[in-house]
Amino acid sequence: MKKTSQHHHSESSPASTVSEVENNKAEAIPVKPQPKEEEEISNLKNQVDQYRDQALRVAADLENYRKRMIREKEDTIRYANSSLLEKLLPIMDNFELGLQAARLASENNPDSRAGEIINGFSMVQHQLYDFLKDHGMESIDAVGKMFDPKLHEALSYQVDPSLPEGHIISQLRRGYLLAGRLLRPASVVVSKEG
Repeated sequence: MKKTSQHHHSESSPASTVSEVENNKAEAIPVKPQPKEEEEISNLKNQVDQYRDQALRVAADLENYRKRMIREKEDTIRYANSSLLEKLLPIMDNFELGLQAARLASENNPDSRAGEIINGFSMVQHQLYDFLKDHGMESIDAVGKMFDPKLHEALSYQVDPSLPEGHIISQLRRGYLLAGRLLRPASVVVSKEG
């Protein structure tokens, strides 16, 4: 019998503990935070806002960095051949000068053979210009246009009544752009008032 009463007593004990806890919960009414606690909560909210702002700025900076790296990579690829192409320009200049001299000699001393040679060299010149164009280069056509120090290099000035002041009379050396960026300015003669 003792066993039963002890058993019965042990069963009633946990039940009374549960009911005590439930009673305590019912009594636990939310209490309004004290001014010190409100200040701490406000400070924590401000810190959260600051950290959120910092995180957004860092994310924006990272995105800007990523875009800048992509642009720089594209520029590196676009302008990778610039030094090689720049070294090719004096060869192009000499080729052009040689072709002009051959045309002048052919005019002074007409020879059917000279015309064929000039035509052949003209074809090679066109192929070279096409090659340069395929690699993003374009020549600067300066004659008759207004002098632009960003694109032209003035080697001399001459009086020319047929052109307004500041216009280009002649081009002594062809200028080039590579993918829109100046590779070499055109060397020009500029008109001035007399």
